[in-house]
Amino acid sequence: MTFAIAGLVSRPAGAGYPRRMTDVAVQFLKRAIFPIAVLLGAMVAIGLLITKALLHVWPLTVEDTVNRELEDDRSTEANAVSLVFSTLASTPAVIAVTVLAALALRLTLKRWRESIFLCAAVCAQAAVFYVTTLAIDRPRPAVDHMDVSPPTSSFPSGHTSASVALYLGLAVILARLANRTWLRAACWLLLIVPLGVALGRMYRGMHHPSDVIASLLNGGICVLVMARAILDRRGPRAADHSQVNGVTTARTRASARARDAASASGPSA
Repeated sequence: MTFAIAGLVSRPAGAGYPRRMTDVAVQFLKRAIFPIAVLLGAMVAIGLLITKALLHVWPLTVEDTVNRELEDDRSTEANAVSLVFSTLASTPAVIAVTVLAALALRLTLKRWRESIFLCAAVCAQAAVFYVTTLAIDRPRPAVDHMDVSPPTSSFPSGHTSASVALYLGLAVILARLANRTWLRAACWLLLIVPLGVALGRMYRGMHHPSDVIASLLNGGICVLVMARAILDRRGPRAADHSQVNGVTTARTRASARARDAASASGPSA
């Protein structure tokens, strides 16, 4: 009986909780914060290359030609379509769609994982975009601008990276939930939105091609990083869960050994 009591009280029930929380924080730091910091550094480096070292190197030397050709092809119908895509990726629209989608996912799935992933991806790209614009000062294309220019520079495109993070993130979530092949394939049609936004921002004279290409990378990598950190079952929560199971298993084995020892001691126990 002495052994049994010792096995039960040798470790307080909540003793492993702070350690588990620390492990979760460390895993999230490794899987999310550090990769996003690396992405930020890479975006700034790309921006410096485009605006400094490679400014007079092909294909950057023909970027204005692309924008001028798009300007020459403007029409009433194309103007309206580009405005729709540009509006879908505006800051108010992205915030509204993200919040509504996150709430709908929470109420439908009865869990927070997908909602947190979507919000984290959108917020991560926004942080990378904003800091990059502070470091990189690039003028907008030398064509007629169809929208009022925000105070941030041309590199990168905030509309494009936000639309990628939001609609690619939604596509990832819905494809994971879909139980039919055709439904999973249909989910990826959401990518039409960021592609339309990227083309529309160039068409409207607001960004160079390299601006939107860099933004496609920004939004896509943020979705990839947050999917691995939050949606992946091997992520921080899974690691925490496995540790809890490990602690529980160890306690069970200790209790079993204590019971065996007590049984072997017979009446003297």
